[in-house]
Amino acid sequence: MAITRRALLAGIAAGMAPAHAQQPAPQPPAGFRREGGPKPRSSPPLCLYTDQLPLEIGYEEMGGLLKTLGFDGADLVVQPGGHIAPEHADLNFERAIEAMNGSGIDVFMVSTPYTSPADPTVRLAMQWSGEMGVRCFRPGHWKYGAAEIEQSMAEAQRDIAVFANIARAVNISVGLHNAPDCIGASFFDTNMIIRGMDPHLVGYDFDTGYAAAQGGAAGFATALKLALPRLKMVTARDCYFTKEGGAWKLVECPLGEGMVDWPQFFATLARAKFTGPISVQPGYGPKDSLPAVRKDLAFLQKQRAAAYGQ
Repeated sequence: MAITRRALLAGIAAGMAPAHAQQPAPQPPAGFRREGGPKPRSSPPLCLYTDQLPLEIGYEEMGGLLKTLGFDGADLVVQPGGHIAPEHADLNFERAIEAMNGSGIDVFMVSTPYTSPADPTVRLAMQWSGEMGVRCFRPGHWKYGAAEIEQSMAEAQRDIAVFANIARAVNISVGLHNAPDCIGASFFDTNMIIRGMDPHLVGYDFDTGYAAAQGGAAGFATALKLALPRLKMVTARDCYFTKEGGAWKLVECPLGEGMVDWPQFFATLARAKFTGPISVQPGYGPKDSLPAVRKDLAFLQKQRAAAYGQ
């Protein structure tokens, strides 16, 4: 459930304390100025997945709201019906990022549901990401479908190779998300697909909850060890299994209330000196989303401080 504008503004007013290729890529407007992007960090920035915000929140408000909530940055979503709609991406991408930058909020990553590198929207989003200094890009999820598994993986590999070519041209990195029931749910499958590609261009968006559900504690540790050399970003999620009607069901929950060993996870990130973005996107459908977002953010801030010494 997304945060409503009424709840968001009411929560702030109530006293929340501010927290300190195979085809050429589309070209930006003539004379467009390349931005420097976010400043280097010594710890991962905590970013809100902007789909959590109501559409009536404009770009000029969005940065200030994220700053007041306590986030370091944004995971900007480009999708139909979102803040950056495909039909207006060429006009709104620059506006959105500049407005948030003006409020002291950096856009550290861009997410989209698109998987075809031939789609003009995804190519435009990648181009503008590079031009505006956003260095991390997350495409959508490839499904296995009716084809044989190896054929589906080969088709996904071809698409990802084209994404890598575009990423090289516009100076960004692509992170692949380990969503359930999709190609890449297993990090070993993703490794098979991308191991011959440049690790600077293509890597992982490590979803903590889904990784724990996929492999348990031992499997989680192995998957993280495999992903670390190519880790681009993290999706913060927690979950647990419950039995309903004789069948096991995966249930998402607030961070720290599920299977993920967060202290160990952040300690591993700190040892690896990982400073990529961590995206906060509560997927457990809380009745009141604003307190849920605040609780998850506070939890991550404590884990980060303990591991990175800040």
